[in-house]
Amino acid sequence: MNDHEHRDDHRRDHDHGGRLSALWHRLTHAVVPHSHDSRAKIDPALESSRDGLRALWISLVGLGATALAQAVIVVLSGSVALLGDTLHNVADALTAVPLGIAFVLGRRAATRAYTYGYGRAEDLAGIVIVVVIAASAVAAAWTAITRLLHPAAMTHVPWVAAAGLVGFIGNELVAQYRIRVGRRIGSAALIADGLHARTDGYTSLAVLAAAGGAALGWRWADPVIGLVIAVAITFVLKDAAREVYRRLMDAVDPAIVDQAEIALRAVDGVQDVAAVRLRWIGHRLHAEAELVVDANLSLVAAHEIAADAEHQLTHAVPRLTAATVHTDPDSHPGGHHHTDLSHQRRQQR
Repeated sequence: MNDHEHRDDHRRDHDHGGRLSALWHRLTHAVVPHSHDSRAKIDPALESSRDGLRALWISLVGLGATALAQAVIVVLSGSVALLGDTLHNVADALTAVPLGIAFVLGRRAATRAYTYGYGRAEDLAGIVIVVVIAASAVAAAWTAITRLLHPAAMTHVPWVAAAGLVGFIGNELVAQYRIRVGRRIGSAALIADGLHARTDGYTSLAVLAAAGGAALGWRWADPVIGLVIAVAITFVLKDAAREVYRRLMDAVDPAIVDQAEIALRAVDGVQDVAAVRLRWIGHRLHAEAELVVDANLSLVAAHEIAADAEHQLTHAVPRLTAATVHTDPDSHPGGHHHTDLSHQRRQQR
């Protein structure tokens, strides 16, 4: 079967195949002209989204259970401070909602308007989470300053201390789970949400430490420790904001770029790699590569090299689901020749 027949078969599949197959073929032929194995790419990406959604809902249940346990102690102890911390944990558990929406949107097929799909929704959710962390830092500092100016006695200290410990353990378990899954599937937003859950654990520890200070008669301990925790939240905010900012600016780990170049240079027929560009769209990597090949090759031979390079690249770079490979003849390497070639071609007409 020649290459034209191969493309015709893909078009017939596009017109008459299943919905998922048709949508995927439309995307790959529009953006990845050298792709020949759609199942190997779409299944891991979809599985990553399932992992992300599962992490969100499991952590939502975990934070809900933590808040419920704290609520029981609120009823028994009558602590207004602990009630505020409980309501804070309930509100923070709901950060799973924007991320869940983003993951669902990210699995929608590309359209004529959104040709790269909806993966960027995940990065927008990361912005929302960063804003929530910032609001938590401001709220913690404001509350601490208010308590310094207007001290209040704490009652039912042992129950309050127990609730603070429960809050810390619950939030830390959720934080570790979200961060681990986020790193595995490459989701900056899920990692940011995990860092947010960790700050909530620090807030609960503040309740525990404040209870200890109250037991010793130190009425100033609660607001002072609250200010320390507010500073800690600010440092966590800085890290989360930097990660989301880098994702929005299409930053990638330079080691991944090196890995891609090594894989491309190892392809038989590739004389040089003129350029490699990578970007994250949600938790999926997309690549563009410019290769230099022998100027005497036929169009079919150059296409075969590009197809092989694309295939090897998707195997060498984790979470890479799409790649566009362009070949330049060694007589005119690099994209800077394209304008001159276009002018020369039109003048010859």
